[in-house]
Amino acid sequence: MKIILVRHGQAEDETRPDSARRLTEFGQQQAAQTAEYVTTHYHPDRFIVSPYERAQQTLAEFQSRASKVPVTIQDNITPSDEARKALVDLANVEAECLVVVCHMSIIAHLAGLLTGEYPESFSLAEARVFEMDFVMSGMASEIDRFVPDQPY
Repeated sequence: MKIILVRHGQAEDETRPDSARRLTEFGQQQAAQTAEYVTTHYHPDRFIVSPYERAQQTLAEFQSRASKVPVTIQDNITPSDEARKALVDLANVEAECLVVVCHMSIIAHLAGLLTGEYPESFSLAEARVFEMDFVMSGMASEIDRFVPDQPY
C-alpha cells in the first residue's frame, strides 16, 4: 500500500478565518505541478482531504487529472488536529494508493508516525510517498518526494 501525503499550496494571508483561506495564484500553480507529478507516477484510488478551503482547492487539481477517484472529506486532518487519531482513521480506508491532502503541522506528524522518525516540515504543495504492508506507526518507508516551485 502507498500513502501519499500532500501539503496544500501557498495560501493567502490570514485575512479570513483559517478554514476559509484560499490558495494564491502561485499556490494553484504549485498544486497543479504536484498533482501532475503524482498522477503521472502513481495511480491514486482514493483521495482524503481536509475540509479547509485551501486543501479542497489543492485536491481540485488532482481531481481534474483523476476525476473517477472517490473523495472523502476527513474532519480530523486540519492544522490543529492530533495525528495519532487521524492515522487510526486513515488505517481504516480501503485503498492501494491513498492521497491525503492536508496541512502543516499535522502532515509532518503523520509522516513521522508512519516512518517512526522525528516530524520534518513539508514545503508548500510537497508530496511524500510512503510504502507499507499495512498502516501502523513505524511501518512505512518513504520512497519518493516531490517539491514544486517555491516562492523564495
